[in-house]
Amino acid sequence: MQKSSSDGPGGERSDDRLEVTPPKTWAAGVPAVYHAMEYSLSQTSPRRTGLTLLNLNQEPGFDCPGCAWPDPAPGKRPMNEYCENGAKHTNDEATSRRVTPEFFARHSVDELAAKSDRWLNQQGRLTRPMVKRPGSRHYEPISWSSALELLADELRDLDSPDEAVFYTSGRASNEAAFVLQLFARAFGTNNLPDCSNMCHESSGSALNETLGIGKGDVSLPDIHHADLILTVGQNPGTNHPRMLSALEETKRRGGRIVAVNPLPEAGLARFKNPQKPRGVVGRGTQIADRFLHIKVGGDLALFQALNMLLLEAEEAAPGTVLAHEFIGTHTKGFEEFAEHLRASFSWPRVEEATGLTRAQIEEVRDMVLESRRVVVCWAMGITQHKHGVPTIREMVNFLLLRGNIGRPGAGACPVRGHSNVQGDRTMGIWERMPDSFLDALGREFDFEPPREHGLDSVNAIRAMRDGKVKVFLGLAGNFVRATPDSEVTEAAMRRCRLTAHISTKLNRSHAVCGETALILPTLGRTERDVQAGGEQFVTVEDSMSQVHASRGVLEPASKQLLSEVAILSRLARATLGDKVPAARWERFEADYGCVRDHISRVVPGFEDFNTRVSRPGGFGLPNPVNEGRFPTPSGKALFSRNEFEALSAPEGHLILQTLRSHDQWNTVPYTDNDRYRGIHGSRRVVFVNPADLRALGLAEGAAVDLVGVWRDGVERRAEDFRVVPYPTSRGCAAAYYPETNVLVPLDSVADISNTPTSKGVVVRLEPRERAAAAGAEALTGAVAEGGAA
Repeated sequence: MQKSSSDGPGGERSDDRLEVTPPKTWAAGVPAVYHAMEYSLSQTSPRRTGLTLLNLNQEPGFDCPGCAWPDPAPGKRPMNEYCENGAKHTNDEATSRRVTPEFFARHSVDELAAKSDRWLNQQGRLTRPMVKRPGSRHYEPISWSSALELLADELRDLDSPDEAVFYTSGRASNEAAFVLQLFARAFGTNNLPDCSNMCHESSGSALNETLGIGKGDVSLPDIHHADLILTVGQNPGTNHPRMLSALEETKRRGGRIVAVNPLPEAGLARFKNPQKPRGVVGRGTQIADRFLHIKVGGDLALFQALNMLLLEAEEAAPGTVLAHEFIGTHTKGFEEFAEHLRASFSWPRVEEATGLTRAQIEEVRDMVLESRRVVVCWAMGITQHKHGVPTIREMVNFLLLRGNIGRPGAGACPVRGHSNVQGDRTMGIWERMPDSFLDALGREFDFEPPREHGLDSVNAIRAMRDGKVKVFLGLAGNFVRATPDSEVTEAAMRRCRLTAHISTKLNRSHAVCGETALILPTLGRTERDVQAGGEQFVTVEDSMSQVHASRGVLEPASKQLLSEVAILSRLARATLGDKVPAARWERFEADYGCVRDHISRVVPGFEDFNTRVSRPGGFGLPNPVNEGRFPTPSGKALFSRNEFEALSAPEGHLILQTLRSHDQWNTVPYTDNDRYRGIHGSRRVVFVNPADLRALGLAEGAAVDLVGVWRDGVERRAEDFRVVPYPTSRGCAAAYYPETNVLVPLDSVADISNTPTSKGVVVRLEPRERAAAAGAEALTGAVAEGGAA
């Protein structure tokens, strides 16, 4: 049995003072400013808080280490171009708290593994390299040279380069990502999994197949000028709050918005912009003109219904609905798509899969017909499903039908949730980079890169579990908490001979480690980076393919910190020696401009990189779709034929989606609150529709275990959650990530993309032994203190 208990990995109970209040019906406003400042000042001084916030997302200044939402053009940015969560994330990194060698002497890895994610993060910044040696339960100090030589020796001792994995999280800069992928390929492997494998891999798979490029084709001005935006499977108020300012501008210009989500979210309802008078003393701006309360996993059926309605509208009024010239000139497969849809479409199946009525869907059809420019935005509510790739392909069909691809105010917009996750992929962090990239890399550095595809994140876990991977190097991130099937993943990591993490702060991946483990502390995005060649800057790519510089302003948290580029360059030199003479590792460390010069000759769109990125605002990468070109095998955009199978659960079960709280960034909760959803003092809650609670015979506040049900028969259990009535769609439930990652089977993945299906987990709610007593007391304010059963 696999389980997640209330005492582990957290260590400290978080549900002792659960209080439930009504969910908010609007986002941001003055409370957002208050909570941002409250958290920031709890981490560091007023002076440092002011210094970070005045330089956040500014020119010159540093890019927010949070989400990847683009910045307005220089000259059009407000002085405070950040959101509540960006301010929190920035000053969480800029904290004055420090983790010293004395801390590790006091706490064994077993003690640390029993602590909560929040507790680990709150200890502060890592300050010097540490090692856990075989047989020891404590980390101890180690010099940089000894640490990197230890890691280099382990890498050289492997029987094959493919016994190593080089993982990247989105916070890494373009320069660091490029150096890492060059090192890994010079070492001899394409094992370059990244956090995209767990989130937007489905987007890249679908868009590459249909449009020929794995990125969206939308810019910030396109959002502003759209007539209609569909936001599907995303919660911008929490996960990318600056998007609300863009949607506010859409509404100001007369555009309309349809929100499609299994839960109503405050940010989808109304936005109070704290930088405008109406957001402080007024009612703010209504965001969604229509809210489609869809069932989890019903989005493919919804878009097939919309596409069928558009085909029928064209039949009723030929030549007035579809973009015939665009379809005939720029697309392939329309007739096959239309024939398939007409033959397979069923309104009863659509209504069952979506939980929506035909009339609701027809209302959206009417809005589409009234709109010349349409954008579809989506996030992980779409990608983390078994049918995530077909769903996005069907969204592309929807856009192609009326020519809403490759023109102003329209297009496909996958909203990435982590700063520079898109840039890392552009730089070559992918286990399946195309031959064109590998050819250019080989020419630039005069070596032959490996061609066999490497391991993505799920396959890396399988390989570690099976003893086929022995060394794991993580560049940023918190791998064991970002990944599915927690017990399997943790056992896999512990089986490694050596694990090493390049990190700014303590997290669970440092405690769930290999026989030998290294912590390699690095500079944060907020900190000055001074090398032998002078003060350096790094670059990032946002969610809309804008590349710009990022320059830290704070003094480093410790004199012992090295930059990501310095760590990787020194490691490459220690491991490879002169194996690839054209890779000038010492120059890379001394002058990041040298790295960018190489990037300019390897990565398309980065020509004259150093000059162009030095301009205010940087530059936009070319997107062939916006030039009327589709780099698919046929040279045209592809209509696709997609089958859907409605998610279903046996009687007495629910479909669970995992999600973030508002006070959380990726795997790290800042508090145990989620004020937009009315949750205070606990994260161990499960949101369930009141009608489903009645059908299950569960009372408000009942203590339950969440038990996953999957075809392998393994019991996966997340223990001791409190039931909270909430307007989720019928038959669906929601609970926080990463606490419920334990319920997501490693082998339950999206077709094609291999992304974990964290938004479609079949569970039953099993009452605890104390359920009769605890559940009899409805939550009217605060739930009394509770212990493990």
